[in-house]
Amino acid sequence: MATVLTHAEIYTGQTVIKEGFIRFNQQVLAVGEMDEFHLQAGDEVHDVMGQRIVPGFIDVHSHGGYSFDTMDGDQNKLVAMVEEMTKNEGITSYFATTMTQSPENIAQAMVAAHAAAQANPVIQGVHLEGPFISPVFKGAQPEEYIQVPDVTELARWQELSGGMIKLLTYAPEQAPDTAFEDYCLANGIVLSVGHSNATRAQMKQSKASHVTHLYNAQREFKHREPGVTGHALLEDHLYCEMIADGFHVSPDMIKLAYKLKGPHRIDLVTDSMRAKGQGDGLSELGGQKVIVKDKQARLESGNLAGSVLTFKDAFVNIMQFTGCSIHDAVQMASVNQAREFGLDRKGTLEVGKDADLNVFDIAWNLKATYTLGRQA
Repeated sequence: MATVLTHAEIYTGQTVIKEGFIRFNQQVLAVGEMDEFHLQAGDEVHDVMGQRIVPGFIDVHSHGGYSFDTMDGDQNKLVAMVEEMTKNEGITSYFATTMTQSPENIAQAMVAAHAAAQANPVIQGVHLEGPFISPVFKGAQPEEYIQVPDVTELARWQELSGGMIKLLTYAPEQAPDTAFEDYCLANGIVLSVGHSNATRAQMKQSKASHVTHLYNAQREFKHREPGVTGHALLEDHLYCEMIADGFHVSPDMIKLAYKLKGPHRIDLVTDSMRAKGQGDGLSELGGQKVIVKDKQARLESGNLAGSVLTFKDAFVNIMQFTGCSIHDAVQMASVNQAREFGLDRKGTLEVGKDADLNVFDIAWNLKATYTLGRQA
């Protein structure tokens, strides 16, 4: 048996098919123009004329949503949370993201993430955000748990996670030597600068290839010191996360980053927290009170505390804010992340790759999401 979606506008991540079909089971079996389509035995055909098909979204930075959080350290809650993200937002690959907390709380989150990934293969990795950050740009991260980069601690967490840590946010100016960075690179962990007060000179010395939530919680660029943000915009090789909700970064500054970086070095992320999908009201982040109002989540101090952004909204917003094409939005939502993190079976709709895809109507309402060929 195979599912076939016909008469769709298909954005494969490599090319655009104006009227095409895609056949899949767990994997993509065929994708092409409608004049190439021939009915095969076992095909279950769905005509989706006038709709658009794009690769499933990959969120490498999201703490929680739908009343749950990675730091709950509960595998069942994590599985339930990711199921909601898939069904409501089109996320088909997800990095469970931690925050600065006690070493034992982080350890518990690692164990839960490893177990949850066995139950839900949408969970493709862990993003360790903190505790190896700068107190100067702690953002919504509790300062009492911040620590200097520690290889021994990181190695313990990596073992507990089953080797699932794929991305690590840190402040390079806090590292006493290169041993921490060397461990990460030797163990397949992408280094990302975030919550950092690093100067451009310090950034040049770091081995990071990624920048966490560009513009936010980092030394900003100024005319005499480019800082983390200026360095990220100047260096073509760096991937930059972007929270495209219009609150964390103004649409004009998102457009500036897009002009400088282009579509191949921006990763859309949500940086969402447990209040996502819950509407206005009170929530919490790392034991801190959070007030959600008008699609913004803030601490009592007024600081932004993650987001309540859905990935499908981030996808639409990046097109509205920058004027980029659908093809380029797909690059920033799926293709870049798969390439950067070695998710070889994800990111594009090619024969032999996992059947992870989203179906949208012409008004960008999410109509269906498939993960490994199964409709969410």
